[in-house]
Amino acid sequence: VSGSGPAYVYQFIEALSDGGVRCGLARNVATELAAQTVMGAAKMVLETGKHPGELKDAVTSPGGTTIAGVEALEQGGLRATTISAVKASTRRSMQLGGVSEEDIK
Repeated sequence: VSGSGPAYVYQFIEALSDGGVRCGLARNVATELAAQTVMGAAKMVLETGKHPGELKDAVTSPGGTTIAGVEALEQGGLRATTISAVKASTRRSMQLGGVSEEDIK
C-alpha cells in the first residue's frame, strides 16, 4: 500500500486535475485544487480517526453533485481497480523477493 501507493495517488491527482481542465479550469489551478483536495482529505482521515466511508458520507448530499460523481467513480470501477492494483503490486513484490508461484496467493 505505501510502496506503490504514492504512484496511484499521483494518478488520481492527475485525473482529478484533468477533469478540472475538461470543465474549464487552467491546468495549474486544477492541479493545485486536486492536490490540496487529496491532502485535506488524507488529513481528515488521519486527524479524525473516522472511516473514510463515514467521511465520504458526511460530504455527500442526497441527490447532489458529490453522489453523482461517486456513482460515476463506482461505475468506472475505481474501487475494484484500486484493489486489483494493490494485489498486482504485492504479487510482483513477492515474485521479486523470490517467493515461489505456489506460495503466492
